Amino acid sequence: MIIEQIYDKALAHGSYVIESEGKVALVDPGRDPQPYIDFAEKHNAEIVAVFETHPHADFASSHLEFQKRYGAKIYINPKVGVSYEYEPLEHNDTVQIGASIIKALFTPGHSPDHNSYLVYDESGNEKAVFTGDALFVGDVGRPDLREGAGNIQVSKEELAEMMYDTVNNVFKEIEENVTVYPAHGAGSLCGKNMSDDLYSSIGREKKENWAFQIAGKEEFVKSYLEGQSFIPKYFPYEVELNRKGAAELTESVDQVNISDEVPDRNKVIIDVRDQETFKKGHYAGAINIQKASDTSKFETWLGSIVGPDEQYYLVGSDESEVKSAIHRTAKIGYEINIIEGLIANGSAEKTSDQFDLDHFKQHPEEYTIVDIRNESEVADGKFFDSAINIPLPELRERASEVPTDKPVMVHCAGGYRSAAGASILAASIEKPVYDLSEAVNDFK
Repeated sequence: MIIEQIYDKALAHGSYVIESEGKVALVDPGRDPQPYIDFAEKHNAEIVAVFETHPHADFASSHLEFQKRYGAKIYINPKVGVSYEYEPLEHNDTVQIGASIIKALFTPGHSPDHNSYLVYDESGNEKAVFTGDALFVGDVGRPDLREGAGNIQVSKEELAEMMYDTVNNVFKEIEENVTVYPAHGAGSLCGKNMSDDLYSSIGREKKENWAFQIAGKEEFVKSYLEGQSFIPKYFPYEVELNRKGAAELTESVDQVNISDEVPDRNKVIIDVRDQETFKKGHYAGAINIQKASDTSKFETWLGSIVGPDEQYYLVGSDESEVKSAIHRTAKIGYEINIIEGLIANGSAEKTSDQFDLDHFKQHPEEYTIVDIRNESEVADGKFFDSAINIPLPELRERASEVPTDKPVMVHCAGGYRSAAGASILAASIEKPVYDLSEAVNDFK
């Protein structure tokens, strides 16, 4: 038996391939099917099954594509209420893949319809458990994403109690040497205390994971509910998309037209170019969500700033950059909302305001400073005492709260998000709006 992790750093998403005797099963695959196809071809094996732990909120799964293209069976808990053909798996139900046995474990808490999957090797020994968003390295999945989404909508308090039972009645019963393979690592918004490590063991989690250390349910629930991060706009949409099943990736992205036409200013314009290029010239009203590197959080911030019911233009420097950006939007199923992909062609309708950093350092009181970090980040301390905190996901809706009697300086934690924040405010404020960018590090 071979187990391999396929990790998407941008979404902090871990998916898995299991091979045994020429048969391949996938666990929580991402939208792009190619890495899994490559694995199967490398091992001269056939993809026969997809195991979904639950309807994910932060990425679009390719489970339906594997069913349509390869005839793979989709295994999932029947409580999810999917609209495609599937094989139901409830607690302790088993499936054989090659010579390996995969057992479903009902592990609610992050969601009320969550399965984990315990894998036995060819000798019948417990080998690994794929824990989805129920158990992470050092953490458990947040309980507040299913209060208004999914087939079953449960309060976070009820889910917190379910998680306590899952930890103590399911995970604690697994042998300590079993490898833990979660669906997410540090940087994901599906938890709050995740380790940088991408896998662990049940024994290690029993010793180090906070969720295993609290004996009483009431204390566990209280600790569990505290300090959770914001919920991006696209999360409820993503749950429904995965319950329905996303369209085939290539077919869907190929439907997006790319041109160099001037966009409709009444629609949202997302410019994915780097912030320095954007500042030199961009379409009026454009929001600068930098695609940057393959590991940037482009998808997360796109889905946090732009709602799933909004159509938008996607702007890049050239066709290659636009196509790459379209492909990344598809990772969260947002390609269907793109009106057109646009090639900027050096458009310079607007330039961004430039500022004197030394003057700002000496006279910060002459600026309205807007801190667009999340509330949980600001709770650890401000960089500027006078700063107004409006988290980036709320900035478009709350831009009118920013005073306009002074020039505006926007900052985040490291410089990536402030490009988006400054561009949002520049579209609605007549005073100069500046992006502190990476210079924020001088003030920490």
